[in-house]
Amino acid sequence: MSPSVPGPRRAPGRGRRAFAATWWGQAWVTALEDSTLDSGRLSRGRTYARQGMVGAVTIAPGQVKAAVQGSRPRPYRSAVHLPVLTDAQWHTLLDTIAARAGHLAALLDGEMPAELIDDARHAGVPLLPQPTELDPECSCPDWGHPCKHAAALCYAIAATIDDDPFVLFALRGRGRDDVLAELRARRTAGRTTDAPPAPAGVHAAGAYAAWTALAEHAPGWPDLPEPSAHDAALPVPPPAGSGLAGADLERLMTDVSARAARLLSGDATTLHLTQHQDAVRIAASGPGPEWFHNLVQNTGANPTAFARLTRAWRHGGPTGITVVEQPHSPEPSAMTAARTALTVALAEMTNTPVRLRAWRNRLTLPDHGIQLRLGPDARWYPYLQDDDGEWWPAAPADTNPVSALTAVWQRTGVQQKSLSIARSHQNIGS
Repeated sequence: MSPSVPGPRRAPGRGRRAFAATWWGQAWVTALEDSTLDSGRLSRGRTYARQGMVGAVTIAPGQVKAAVQGSRPRPYRSAVHLPVLTDAQWHTLLDTIAARAGHLAALLDGEMPAELIDDARHAGVPLLPQPTELDPECSCPDWGHPCKHAAALCYAIAATIDDDPFVLFALRGRGRDDVLAELRARRTAGRTTDAPPAPAGVHAAGAYAAWTALAEHAPGWPDLPEPSAHDAALPVPPPAGSGLAGADLERLMTDVSARAARLLSGDATTLHLTQHQDAVRIAASGPGPEWFHNLVQNTGANPTAFARLTRAWRHGGPTGITVVEQPHSPEPSAMTAARTALTVALAEMTNTPVRLRAWRNRLTLPDHGIQLRLGPDARWYPYLQDDDGEWWPAAPADTNPVSALTAVWQRTGVQQKSLSIARSHQNIGS
């Protein structure tokens, strides 16, 4: 039986209210909005969704359906179709999930790992919808693509996708139970295989340290140079007609040298990046607009989302990207302590009540367009909201939520009593 879900959940925001609170829910909304140039129908669809005009939603393989109330007394029958995956694609996708234990753990915790989407996309399996894949259908007389009723349905389902990433699997052809059964079968088969285990690798820093230790006890053993980055130069230019530019290759070689030096020094923060994350890392180094454009184009990323991740990397490296893409549920005591500290500081800063909303690892001041997100590194990452209701990383993280707040408070244009008052609370909630 196809599951039915209620109408849209309204996400807090300023200006245009967002329909998705997670990156994968927003990917659904982005696919809808990129599928048409008719902003008028999209706007009316958002209004219908916010007004609760979308009835109970039914999710089935390849489609989502609902009755949508329009201007006439009888609601219209609206649907949005999405291609299901082939058996071969499902086989690849399930192997991709099974390859990393963290993928399944995150899914069961209500999260969609960005690494899973990257791995699946590189294997040729589209789990998130592309704009060209969404096919709206409606019983109304409007021939728009989509009409406002189908657009409302798309917006309404975004919150459900937020709450349960398995909805995306169901739309692609297999529900939660089927996916989990297939993964259990793969795990069982993996336990019974006679294949030898893969050899363990050696960390670069460990290999460097081992060589140094040998040099201390073996006369004549050559010393390794201190790790340092070097500018690279090509011994010969790239072949004519290859499409490669010497300056670009030298930039990449210099980047590799710098990463190797950091690894040998014990800094492994960039060791296990996905292609998606590494593209963001390179863009954050400021290679110029042409490189940024090429990175966006060749990774298939949304330019705005990619720019947001680039800013996140500059403020927090790989963890900054995680904070953008993967909300989590921290210990309640940490959120309570932070909320108390912020409430006290805000009361003294403004002399007026300030609304403070909590959701998972996020504390939001909706009237001021400020949000603080608690990262997995126990630091608070400050965000500011733009005029479209989108949240952007705004400053480096801080272990103290009040310090993170003061880092962006002045940018909101709000007159505060004194930042020194807030700083006097820097030990609260640390």
